Amino acid sequence: MTVHSTAAAPHTLDADQRRLVLILGSLSAIGPLSVDMYLPAFPEMASSLAAPLPSVEASLASYFAGLSLGQLFYGPLADRFGRKIPLLIGLVIYALASIACALAQSIEAVIALRFLQALGACGGMVIPRAIVRDRFGHQESARIFSLLMLIMGVAPILAPMMGGYVSANFGWRSIFWFLTAFSGIIIASVATFLPETHGVNPEFKIKGSLVTFGRLLRDREFMRYTLAGSIAQAGMFAYITGSPFVFIEYFGIPPENFGWVFGFNALGLIAMSQLNARLLRTYSYEKILHVALYVLTAAGLVLMLSGISGGGFWAVLVPLFIYVATLGTTFPNAAAGALASQGRNAGSASAMLGTIQMLSASLAAFMVSHLHATSAATMATIVGICGISSLTFYMIMKRKESEPAL
Repeated sequence: MTVHSTAAAPHTLDADQRRLVLILGSLSAIGPLSVDMYLPAFPEMASSLAAPLPSVEASLASYFAGLSLGQLFYGPLADRFGRKIPLLIGLVIYALASIACALAQSIEAVIALRFLQALGACGGMVIPRAIVRDRFGHQESARIFSLLMLIMGVAPILAPMMGGYVSANFGWRSIFWFLTAFSGIIIASVATFLPETHGVNPEFKIKGSLVTFGRLLRDREFMRYTLAGSIAQAGMFAYITGSPFVFIEYFGIPPENFGWVFGFNALGLIAMSQLNARLLRTYSYEKILHVALYVLTAAGLVLMLSGISGGGFWAVLVPLFIYVATLGTTFPNAAAGALASQGRNAGSASAMLGTIQMLSASLAAFMVSHLHATSAATMATIVGICGISSLTFYMIMKRKESEPAL
């Protein structure tokens, strides 16, 4: 049975809620760890597998593509069979694919296995959002999403540092063995401590999911928040894909020190997500999101101009830091706005939200790897376009909401 409180929630969480947030945050951290930890190992992987660097970058785009496709399945499954069983199945798939990645002998195998690994990781993205919607009210959901970003924000800080150290001392394959062990711990935690917040719903028909997805695509409020948040987030994935080349190859930062640069940006993301949680005590999530999108667009535009003009390290890093940090306010509020009115279809809505987000991310990542350049211009331009587009779609959809639906 769904437990969903619409009453005004206190600013502090009780012990059970803190444990729930910790588990959900750990689940959400699987994504950043899977992406960020192996970034410093890109040059080593290219050498070890006798593959060009753009092909190694393509394994990241493959992972994002798997995330975008898989989420469409987990949403309906979570609405029909409850949150826990689909989540555990996905985690087992992820663990097995991680083992296979560690044993892969070609870049083609890595690209295919990363897609499979992402299909397993999808549950850790879709289902935590649905659980938050099950347990908390609209405004409080935005605050919980901000708390989750605090936990998952530690991963982008530590993952590249760990990945650089682990790959330098034990080789890139050890990164995937670490991910296997981490997923095993999460499986045990979910099986033992995670409560079921939805339960089996025999009335939900999985074959009707296409109808539900179609309705969501026509829901202007849902799409306004989803498109704004997803396109803004795609800019971060363009940065993630291009950053190993830009900072290690172009700016000459040693791989073992790459994590400090990456962690600096992640620290900004964490700080802004926690500021967002405090702002939500006074302001609505829509008002905060509105302001954040303007800041995001300005930072993206400056970054794009710096990259095109051949700006130096700080000319790229400063606007990039502002862009990534501002995502700490865009994602929680966009997710809360998108899911606010979805009720018992929260799993399917979360899946559609995640699918659109990852489709945007995979497109941005593909463009960075496909248009691989000899400077920071490609990465900076795509990030800038994402920032400008997120605000544009948000404003267009906001105007359309005042028009009668078709």
